[in-house]
Amino acid sequence: MATDQGGTFDPFKQFGIFGIAFLIINAVLVFMGLGLVTVGAQTLNELSKINSENIKPLLELDSVQAVVMVTTLSIILIVIGIVLTLGAFGLGIAGAYFKKKFILLQYAIFVLILLLMKIVVIALWFTMKNEVETDMQGKMVTLLQSYYLDDTTTNNNTISNAWNYLFLTLDCCGVNPVISTTNDFDGTSWCTTSGSCQATASQIPKTCCFNVNKNNYTSAPSACHASVDPGTYNTKGCYAALKEKLLYHSLSIIVLALTTMFIEVKALSLVFLIRGKNRHQCLTLCRNMCVSPSVGVAPDKNRWI
Repeated sequence: MATDQGGTFDPFKQFGIFGIAFLIINAVLVFMGLGLVTVGAQTLNELSKINSENIKPLLELDSVQAVVMVTTLSIILIVIGIVLTLGAFGLGIAGAYFKKKFILLQYAIFVLILLLMKIVVIALWFTMKNEVETDMQGKMVTLLQSYYLDDTTTNNNTISNAWNYLFLTLDCCGVNPVISTTNDFDGTSWCTTSGSCQATASQIPKTCCFNVNKNNYTSAPSACHASVDPGTYNTKGCYAALKEKLLYHSLSIIVLALTTMFIEVKALSLVFLIRGKNRHQCLTLCRNMCVSPSVGVAPDKNRWI
């Protein structure tokens, strides 16, 4: 351990300027890793309600795969954050202290792997975001008209039930905003073939009404489901509600991931600088020790770094 003449620890002698910079960068990476864990956990929490067993039959269809993708990417972010935090703390300190080639090489490989993983995550996130913003709305309308059979949660068709659970969970109705008796449900079997809508007893599902849940929705007032009176039902479409849940932390995830990648590149640069300086020290030491005393040239200690 490097100390000054007074016997106290001197970090500049022990670590060097590059080593101290390396320590600081890894301390920042520890916090960035914790940030990735936090934002990943918050995203999972946002999706936890709609990832219930009752709604999964709808979300697992190919047309609404964005929910599954966001859930998977959030879990990957949490894993990356944990590994980054532990690696930056362990390998980062060891690399700065010992400056050994093997440790620094392990660190460089470790950072490169995490760097590539984040590139993949960001690419997939932008793919998901583009799908949500361009394709998902039309696909949801098609799914509603193909699978919505009844405004109950006890139908034999689990996808139809999942739609009603989605209305109850997200306080939404249909896919697009419902503003009148003419709405997305007009093209469903519930309105065209059989059901309370086809019998003109309802214009929107009872599960769309205000202040109802899975236990009392059957008692929803007729002013809501039959007359569609303003102020009695949720006008917000489920596309907007689902999009809000999926992309709520989108900006935080992208900014945090890109910032972490930038810092990791700086950390890799310092690895090469530390190794380069150590190699120069070894070569200088070797040259000084190999000078022959017989020619009257003594080792030049001032050339040691």
